[in-house]
Amino acid sequence: MTGVEQKGEQPYSRRFILLLVTVVTFLNPFTGSAINLALPAIGGEFSADAATLAWISSAYLLSSVIFLLPAGRLGDSRGRVTVFLAGVVVYTLGSILTIFTPTLDLLLIFRFVQGAGGAMIYANSVALITQLYPPGERGSAIGLNVTAVYAGLSLGPFLGGALTQFFGWRSIFILTALLAVPALVYARKFPAFLNERRQEHFDIPGLVLSSALILCLFLGLASATTPAGAALLVAALALGIAFFRVERHQPCPLLPVSLIEKNRVFAASNAAALINYSATYAVGFLLSLYLQYIRGYEPVTAGTLLLVQPIIQVFVAPVSGRLADRIQPGHVASVGMGISGAALFGFFLLGETTPVGVILALLILLGVGVGLFSSPNTTAIMGSVTKQDYGCASAMTAMMRSLGMMLSMGAVLVIFAVIMGATVVTPAIFPEFLLSMRLIFLAFAILSVFGVFLSLRRNKIL
Repeated sequence: MTGVEQKGEQPYSRRFILLLVTVVTFLNPFTGSAINLALPAIGGEFSADAATLAWISSAYLLSSVIFLLPAGRLGDSRGRVTVFLAGVVVYTLGSILTIFTPTLDLLLIFRFVQGAGGAMIYANSVALITQLYPPGERGSAIGLNVTAVYAGLSLGPFLGGALTQFFGWRSIFILTALLAVPALVYARKFPAFLNERRQEHFDIPGLVLSSALILCLFLGLASATTPAGAALLVAALALGIAFFRVERHQPCPLLPVSLIEKNRVFAASNAAALINYSATYAVGFLLSLYLQYIRGYEPVTAGTLLLVQPIIQVFVAPVSGRLADRIQPGHVASVGMGISGAALFGFFLLGETTPVGVILALLILLGVGVGLFSSPNTTAIMGSVTKQDYGCASAMTAMMRSLGMMLSMGAVLVIFAVIMGATVVTPAIFPEFLLSMRLIFLAFAILSVFGVFLSLRRNKIL
């Protein structure tokens, strides 16, 4: 049945609403992967160094991490449709402002605005679909939404490279603004029951402490080689302890402390997700710069090569999901993380003349690893909690994803700052860039090995 009529409401189409939510969901991964191919062009226009270019991606991630859990809580208490559509408005506004940005500083601010909108969208999209579809049909609906995420990751590098090469990097944000329009035009199509509100205490202390913690952590990582950076990291540690203690006594905490303390599988699976995204997210950013700076490829060519990994994930993720129904999900996820670690070690060995076939093979290997990890690990998380904690578990999973991405880019900022400094990437500094990239990949590979052991321990294999 595609349409349902609630008492006092006009008929609506579930498929149409699913389509609207799915199109908007596509924006977040698409923009994130497309912008990587535009970074050299942006750097050329604004004479930006490599560390500053990393901030173009990091500003979005930082904002997402700050606002993701609060946006989920606001959706529960103020109405999921209201918060979702507000996120679309904020995201679209950020895209439009980015199109006309005259300076790099304003570009970073507008990317931060986009991140806030993206958090409001991402925190409520799956919840809307879950509420819209009954259990017997919910899996395929959520599957379509997940496919949109992988489609965004797949098309982002190719379209980002093509748009940058033929129409300029600002055209990426023109496209994202246009894709957001249908959800705003048809906002009244969302049925009222999806926007139910309830009286719930909002965790203001948790919001303040978590925001300050994330800011200090990321800024501290970005300037870890300076006394100010060290002070920020110490402040982040103190804020983390305070945040954890405050959340233990909140009636509706942003952080599900009780689940983390009492549920071993939930805690270890979320930690594994954090490690996986920390180790793999920055790969696209690094390889985009490597292929264009070191290998001299045009943006569209580099984007086409980077298209391989997410395409592999599209095909592997459904298979891994079915495997997780038959085999312990933690086992499948552990194998996936191990394969990812092997691919990352292969990237550590990249040089100025590494054959393209080797790069493609490593991208395929990484796609298999990430595809095998993601779905089973999420299955393990959701299967470790009761129905009443599904929303909390889903928000926590999204938080680990965004936080891992932020930490991944934070590691890049630290290594770039230590080895390259605040220097524009030119042929004279290519050796330092290559060294930085290889060290980052080595660190990510080692982190993945640790993640495999953690992933295995959640099911008491080790």
